[in-house]
Amino acid sequence: MNLKEPTACHDGSCEIGKTFYTCPMHPEIHQDHPGTCPKCGMALEKETQTVSTVKTQYTCPMHPEIIRDKPGTCPKCGMALESVTVEVEEENRELNDMSRRFWISLVFALPVFIVAMTADLAPALLPKSISMKEIQWFEFILSSPVVLWGGWPFFVRGWQSLQTWNLNMFTLISMGVATAWIYSIVALFMPHIFPALMQTNEGLVHVYFEAAAVITALVLLGQVLELKARSKTNSAIKTLLNLSPKRAHRIDAKGEEEEIALEAVEVGDTLRIKPGEKIPVDGVVIEGKSNVDESMITGEPVVVAKSEDDRLIGATLNTNGTLLMRAERVGSDTMLSQIVDMVAKAQRSRAPIQQLADTVSGYFVPAVVISAVLAFLGWYLFGPQPRLAYAIVAAVSVLIIACPCALGLATPISIMVGTGRAALSGILIKDAQTLETMEKVTTLVVDKTGTLTQGKPRLTNIKVVEGFDENEMLQYAASIEKVSEHPLAEAVVERATEAGLSLLHVGEFNSVTGKGIEGRIEGKKVVLGSEKFLESLDIATIEMSDNADLLRKEGKTVIFLAVENTLGAIFCIEDPIKESSKEAVKMLLDEGIKVVMLSGDNEQTANAVARRLNISEVYANILPEGKGEVIKKLQQGGAVVAMAGDGINDAPALAHADVGIAMGGGTDVAIESAGITLIKGDLMGIIKVIKLSRATMKNIRQNLFFAFVYNSIGIPVAAGLLYPYFGILLSPVIAATAMSFSSVSVITNALRLKNIKI
Repeated sequence: MNLKEPTACHDGSCEIGKTFYTCPMHPEIHQDHPGTCPKCGMALEKETQTVSTVKTQYTCPMHPEIIRDKPGTCPKCGMALESVTVEVEEENRELNDMSRRFWISLVFALPVFIVAMTADLAPALLPKSISMKEIQWFEFILSSPVVLWGGWPFFVRGWQSLQTWNLNMFTLISMGVATAWIYSIVALFMPHIFPALMQTNEGLVHVYFEAAAVITALVLLGQVLELKARSKTNSAIKTLLNLSPKRAHRIDAKGEEEEIALEAVEVGDTLRIKPGEKIPVDGVVIEGKSNVDESMITGEPVVVAKSEDDRLIGATLNTNGTLLMRAERVGSDTMLSQIVDMVAKAQRSRAPIQQLADTVSGYFVPAVVISAVLAFLGWYLFGPQPRLAYAIVAAVSVLIIACPCALGLATPISIMVGTGRAALSGILIKDAQTLETMEKVTTLVVDKTGTLTQGKPRLTNIKVVEGFDENEMLQYAASIEKVSEHPLAEAVVERATEAGLSLLHVGEFNSVTGKGIEGRIEGKKVVLGSEKFLESLDIATIEMSDNADLLRKEGKTVIFLAVENTLGAIFCIEDPIKESSKEAVKMLLDEGIKVVMLSGDNEQTANAVARRLNISEVYANILPEGKGEVIKKLQQGGAVVAMAGDGINDAPALAHADVGIAMGGGTDVAIESAGITLIKGDLMGIIKVIKLSRATMKNIRQNLFFAFVYNSIGIPVAAGLLYPYFGILLSPVIAATAMSFSSVSVITNALRLKNIKI
């Protein structure tokens, strides 16, 4: 199932957001206005779903900037374009076509190869009644369909490459095969035009029909193997797509249950999830208790207890209890769908290291053609007799063995596998550049609240100034915090709710980001915020300073409340440190990465938390704009900085960092500003990203090295460099075999990333 495609639009041609009409008997009939079915005459019915996507687009795995609205070939490299949207069960037409051409070509090419080799190496095994002329005609008749039909796609793509002057592997293949085949035809039909030294006693000239046929079959085999291997690079997306259930149980207004298709679920629907079933869409529990396995999203094999008001993620597994949920995000809005979309975009992005391969590829094919021409001239002018035959063999071998495809695939294939592997571990990487940069990170800047801590603060203490009532102070604080978006606000509101206090109306509300809030309650001016914020308003805080200091040394946050410019109370809020934070910081330090902590808290609170985590560098009392300044300061000192945070006030810093890392439990704006999103919101995910980045970049370098070395060695050998010393002249058939498997080797090496431990 494809979460990004509407099931109602059958050809993908409908416009975004437009309602359309279809026939209940012939669902393939659909149009954007009411009417009758042209097949059965029934009235068309309005679809309950509206179209949410444009028609399918196609792109090149090597050149993602190439986008087309229909299948075809890349105008730059000649490779078959692939659908931008991955389907769970999609038909690979290119693979089917190449497979059919290969098997049929093999049936014809094999007899040609056997007869030709027998004639050259053991002619006594052939029937004496068959002349060499008849053997050549046999080879011509059987090789022609292989070259003209089996190799036709190569000639078409080779011709297109010449028209657009985007020379590629198909330029070389078509030139090599055409040269061998046309030369052989001329030798078969007009042997007398060749020098006498090239003619046999029968007046015949040696032909290379078997080379042309076998080269075509081998290149087709290489294409088949490459296409099969490339299809595996999308296995991560297909795995994610397979996670989603196909059906859901909806409870109607009468309380009756009905089973519906997943696509029919709408926002606000009440759904029942039974034990052992997957959560259909994103939403919230409205009744029941159960444990949910979220490992398919977070990558962590730990069940999470769910009860009323807890959030549910679509495609996660309900293990034991029965839940009733309210659907809040459906279709392309679900987390799973957004993950699939993000991974697909990352796989189509380009890493900076790709520029090296692009630069080399731009000169590669012309250089190969020149090498082939030089090899031909060298053998024709200085080689042994028959010179023309040797010259043809050398030139064809050079053209065939060179494979720019392996060079072009070296980077994008590894990126596709690496980003897919990350997604299956609960790590979303926005683009290839981020994955490459992560390897170079030397400093990690982490926000304290919600990153190192759980982000679920609790109000633990209230200390009231003499003359003020505790419940009244809590009521005022909760009322004004209710309007605020500060991470600590929920803790105050929750404590007031537990105490049974009603919230009061707040007027003239004003929020000073990173400092505090103020407003008017029951005609009184109320200020809530940091000690410095109140002091900046000339409100004395000295009466509670000692108490506040003691609490801060324990790593707790203290906020001050003033009523009518007089201090009324302080609230002590504790945000527990995540269990994994200390281990994650240790592992980061062991990896040679410096860890810096940022906090809006005062120095005492921030340092107390830092000491518990063995973080030596701390920036406290940092305002949102100050976080970006810290990032710039570290960068100016030569550091490559990654920033991890989860709040709205972290977004500017995430954007300034070389790599921004958003914790999955954070706000949407933080996630949008980040290059990496950790769904689980756990610092251990950063360790995984670093390991994956290093493994991916190592894999890319291996691929590039293999491609460079392969061509650096293969082309001179094919040109005959070893012949004067060892008498070795590479056969075009051997060259074709080597070329066909070079791309497959690069892809196979990239696929190893699927199995690395992170």
